[in-house]
Amino acid sequence: MTTRIPVTVITGFLGAGKTTLVRHLLAHAGGKRIALIINEFGEMGVDRDILAGCGDATCREEDMIELANGCICCTVADEFIPTMAALLARPDRPDHIVIETSGLALPQPLIRAFNWPEIKADVTIDGVVTVTDAAALADGRFAADEGAVDAARRADALIDHETPLGELFADQLVAADLVILNKADLVDPAELDAIEAGLRLSLRPGTGLVRARNGHVDAAALLGLGLATEDNLEGRESQHELEHGGEGHEHDDFDSFTVTLDVTPSRETLLSAIEQAIRAHDILRLKGFAALPGASARLAIQAVGPRVNAYFDRPFAAGEARKTAFVVIGESPLDRAAITATLMGALSAAA
Repeated sequence: MTTRIPVTVITGFLGAGKTTLVRHLLAHAGGKRIALIINEFGEMGVDRDILAGCGDATCREEDMIELANGCICCTVADEFIPTMAALLARPDRPDHIVIETSGLALPQPLIRAFNWPEIKADVTIDGVVTVTDAAALADGRFAADEGAVDAARRADALIDHETPLGELFADQLVAADLVILNKADLVDPAELDAIEAGLRLSLRPGTGLVRARNGHVDAAALLGLGLATEDNLEGRESQHELEHGGEGHEHDDFDSFTVTLDVTPSRETLLSAIEQAIRAHDILRLKGFAALPGASARLAIQAVGPRVNAYFDRPFAAGEARKTAFVVIGESPLDRAAITATLMGALSAAA
């Protein structure tokens, strides 16, 4: 009897640190051959490019598969199942599979897909890991205690339903076997205790929770959980499923587009312009790469809310096009013209 390959599903909201966690995991896999499936929301794949540039033997191009034609939870039949079948048909099967979902994905449809007959005999979910952003929660950007909000809504007819972001965040929490409270070093210890207590109110009984900084979690805590999550679905239903009789969801609540700049000024000017656009238009997430004048390496840009981080991730390869491009993600509809105008205006003013 063929041993089923364990699969770790890593989910979490935009910018929580999923890719950083995966990169750390690949670098500390203890000799395991890991295949990676990456799903992104938007036209431009950024996370795969970051992981492929890590310079580690575990970041082999042939072991990284990107699903960029839509949210993985909405393309199970058309993309995910065929991708898994092709991966399982390889003569050199991996020891473990890691799936990094989009920050806008519901884990529930993906979890149920592991019961499809095409793959059920060959793979099993080792565990679902949800990454959360402690600093964002400290800023009050997400409603972690969904139960309290829902109770208040029922008590007062004037209080509306949770925002789409709040529902999505809660759905990712309830699907988890393990929650990682990432960026814990950015929050005061007392406040971190309060955030953790609030998160636990939204978790299913028995769900683990660990704190981390910069996605550094022992690989032994992530791999080898052996939970067969696809056989234990009770209590993991999304709010949309509960309200609509198990039907799926659409991503009309979110929008994304790509900005490409022909000329990039200094690092400080570019990051300042990005921060201005984020604050002016309430952009949820921005990520991409920049080519700076005179720089031999590309600048990776990661922004969550008003926090903008940037670092040189690798040198430009010989013959590689040097360009600046990033994905902008926010609640729908995004005013693309206004956002682009804000960016260009800020860049021009600083020139």
